[in-house]
Amino acid sequence: MRIIAFEPRHAQAWRSLNEAWISKHFAIEAKDRAVLDDPKGKILDRGGHIFMAERDGEVIGCVALIAMADGGYEVAKMTVTEAARGTGLGRLLMQACIDKARADGAPRLYLETNSSLAPALGLYRAMGFVDLDPAMRPPSDYARCDVWMERPV
Repeated sequence: MRIIAFEPRHAQAWRSLNEAWISKHFAIEAKDRAVLDDPKGKILDRGGHIFMAERDGEVIGCVALIAMADGGYEVAKMTVTEAARGTGLGRLLMQACIDKARADGAPRLYLETNSSLAPALGLYRAMGFVDLDPAMRPPSDYARCDVWMERPV
């Protein structure tokens, strides 16, 4: 498995991977559609990054870092294929995010998720994310969001 930066050739895999996991658990929302249909304009051109995971030339996972106003990054759209689950790929993708944020001098990583996604929550906590105090939670663009987390870089 290798983690590489998003290239235009990844656009369809980016969309398909994310549509698959989101539609399995939730409805695809307006913000989902915006970043899935235009990752260059909505993420990359705004100072963010996208990492793709490949195995034997096949895309099997992805994650985005969306630039935030405070210099941090929001971790978003992290998923791996069903066949790649349990391989440690999620940890590798999150470590790529941490390493990139550290290299860029970002103060923190932030994410929004849902309490029903137990394996993802376990990974986030294992990688140093903690739940935000309710008073510190910004409004979310996602109806499905009921967990806000962050970790210092």
